[in-house]
Amino acid sequence: MNSSRRHFRSGLKFFFAAAVVWTSSNATPADVYVPFDGEKTTWHEGFDRYDFIMDDATGAITPMTAPASDVTSFGIDESIQGGKRHCVVVIPKKAAPGHPWSWRGCYWNHQPQTEVELLRRGFHIAFVAPDPGRQGKAWDVWYKFMTENHGLAKRAAFVGMSKGGVNAFNWGGVNPDKVACIYADNPAVYDEDFAKIPELAKHDVPLLHIVGTEDFVLQRHTMVVENMYHQLGGSFTVIMKEGVAHHPHSLTDPTPIADWIEQHMHPVEANRPAFADSTYSKAYYYSLENSLIYLKKEDTYATVRGPGYVPSYDRYDGPGTGNFHADAMSIVVPQKPAPGKPWVFHPTPLERDSAVDMALLAKGYHIVLPPISGPGAVQKQWDEVYKRMVDNGFSTKVVMEGTGAKAGESYAWAIANPDKVSVIYARNPYLHSLMSKTPPIDNLAPLAKAGVPILHDCGSLDPWLKDQTGVVEKRYKELGGKITVLVTEGEGHFPVSRKDPKPVVDFILSNQR
Repeated sequence: MNSSRRHFRSGLKFFFAAAVVWTSSNATPADVYVPFDGEKTTWHEGFDRYDFIMDDATGAITPMTAPASDVTSFGIDESIQGGKRHCVVVIPKKAAPGHPWSWRGCYWNHQPQTEVELLRRGFHIAFVAPDPGRQGKAWDVWYKFMTENHGLAKRAAFVGMSKGGVNAFNWGGVNPDKVACIYADNPAVYDEDFAKIPELAKHDVPLLHIVGTEDFVLQRHTMVVENMYHQLGGSFTVIMKEGVAHHPHSLTDPTPIADWIEQHMHPVEANRPAFADSTYSKAYYYSLENSLIYLKKEDTYATVRGPGYVPSYDRYDGPGTGNFHADAMSIVVPQKPAPGKPWVFHPTPLERDSAVDMALLAKGYHIVLPPISGPGAVQKQWDEVYKRMVDNGFSTKVVMEGTGAKAGESYAWAIANPDKVSVIYARNPYLHSLMSKTPPIDNLAPLAKAGVPILHDCGSLDPWLKDQTGVVEKRYKELGGKITVLVTEGEGHFPVSRKDPKPVVDFILSNQR
């Protein structure tokens, strides 16, 4: 992290005008844009720039003259002298609808190419001098100045480089409802701010980290935040530049960053299911698969992963209650639902590397995770989920899926409801069930009578292959049922997800009833 600090020159002249001194008490009505006042200078490509001084004690924000020496790498003094801090606003030549804006709180004018590109797209750009560990009152005042006095968007994009990541996560973690997205570049995060990460995920704040593979803060900062965000279901995209250390920050061509910020200024809720009301929390389901892209201007490659580079699906988790009813369910929504709204009962935890489920989502299937309560899977609860789905226009024939013992629970529900099942897909199944008193392996006749097709997908070394799948295959065929068994040589019980989804998806699609 660069610890450079610069000081105001004693000859700085401040432009005071009583009519434009701002405090939090003279805010204007929300959503009404008010032009900025004061002495105007220019910033990159001739954009209008306004400088201000904030008095931390009174909250007054007063126009000032930009320092004539503002030509250095970081541009302005970021220290707090006499309880006063420097602030900057740069104005686009034509504001975008909704008046979006980004701000940073550290290293003004360092690698500004992303902000220049945002200005071209109609964003306002803002800076307020940092105050590590104290992003409270002063930053609150600055936010109100931008939104209430000047009518900019209520949720801003954060740009945080190096220690600027501290600023973004410190204030943003306390004010997640005021943050649209965070672009953090080789960022640092204070220990106490890791505890605020869940609030960012809860408020649907997407994160983009651009890092170097040789950066000294990578392992204990970006990697930790990424792992937390994955566990929390948040949207996290990373661009990891091969062979690059802490510097240089950003990308020479900022288009991918500006595209990402612009995309996430206005979250879209179009696919939210009708029954997933505000009590359902929103999360994201996407593959963690890595890709390698070439960065032409840097003449190097970058490892990328996350929603910026793979399909991302909205996931809604119900609130649940002490009675463990259907509201404890979760649902993953395809980007474009297939005709007839087909869906999958998926009692197994949804793995990030589940190629089959990713492929089904791409085909327009909804993935529904039924509740698992204290006693395990309970038929009444699953019945409630089925009714809720059908009442909301989903297919009356559901695909039953499951791995290991969870496949046994899918079998048990299907045996109790054979007329409601399209197909059963089981991965290395163990036909044990807490849902029914009779083991499913001994009660296959209802499925065969209803003509339910079954697919078992097994490793040749799975310990249950012979005693479970082998027995089911023999009995089901004797009952006149249709069963297909796929065996992958050399695999055991793991991996729990199949690498090539095509045979499974083709089977499900061809047998969809």
